[in-house]
Amino acid sequence: MGDDAAATHAFPCPDLRVYTELEWYGEPWAGLADIGGKPHYFEIDHSHQGDGYQVWPVGEAVAKLEREQWAIYARWYERREAGEVGQESHPGHGGVDARYDELGLLLAPHRSAPDSARRLRCELRFVADVDVRYRVEGPDYWLRWRPRPR
Repeated sequence: MGDDAAATHAFPCPDLRVYTELEWYGEPWAGLADIGGKPHYFEIDHSHQGDGYQVWPVGEAVAKLEREQWAIYARWYERREAGEVGQESHPGHGGVDARYDELGLLLAPHRSAPDSARRLRCELRFVADVDVRYRVEGPDYWLRWRPRPR
């Protein structure tokens, strides 16, 4: 099954898809996901009470770079889970994977929430029958986005 077929099978609808996870602390804190059929960054909103996120749209070129960096990480994760490499080879440590480092520099300006970011809530659901936490096509969960009550 190709990546597109796997993604279609795993997610109830395209708007729920999470492409990347940039931070996780017991729940997703930041990443890239589809909202309204378009890729958006999401980041937990520490400035307000509740379980809200700031979200802002991302152009396709930036989304492609995010997915490329995620794929580097996911392939490393697969090798680590198989016992082929250790934690010291994590690409996020810097100096381990030149392309990963380059992508980080290119993406950094896009990862900060603009003043125009929307505030939404999300519902987290893990994908059924997926036993690999981090896959090239994305993490093992989806997010359903909703307006945040005022």
